[in-house]
This record gives sequence, structure tokens and C-alpha cells, in this order.
Amino acid sequence: MDYRSYEKRLDYILELIQKNRFRTIAAAAERFGCSTRTVKRMLDHLRDRGLDIRYDRLQKKYYIKVKE
Repeated sequence: MDYRSYEKRLDYILELIQKNRFRTIAAAAERFGCSTRTVKRMLDHLRDRGLDIRYDRLQKKYYIKVKE
């Protein structure tokens, strides 16, 4: 995967999280045609950029915690 397509996927994941539509890592991996580990790495890259991405077990979704 080249840098541009990787960045586009990161942007897409971020957009899904912001719109409350990113539910499971497995679904994202299937959509992108990659492994679940790759999607986890993508989430780690977004976290490295300063985003506080968390998973809510009750609602079963990822979200960005807003800093107060």
C-alpha cells in the first residue's frame, strides 16, 4: 500500500469515527481488504497524531474523547 492510499484510509477511518459509523475493526478490515492488525495500527497512527480514540463497550463503537 502506498503512502497516499494509506493516508486516504486513515482519513476515511477518522471520518467514520466522527460520524459514529465505525463499529468494528473486523468490518473495516474486510472493507479495506487488509488484516485486523493493520486496522489496529491505523488507529494507533491516528492516536499518535493526538486524537484520543476510545472504544465504548456498552454502545459497541469507537469515538473521539473531547479534551476539556
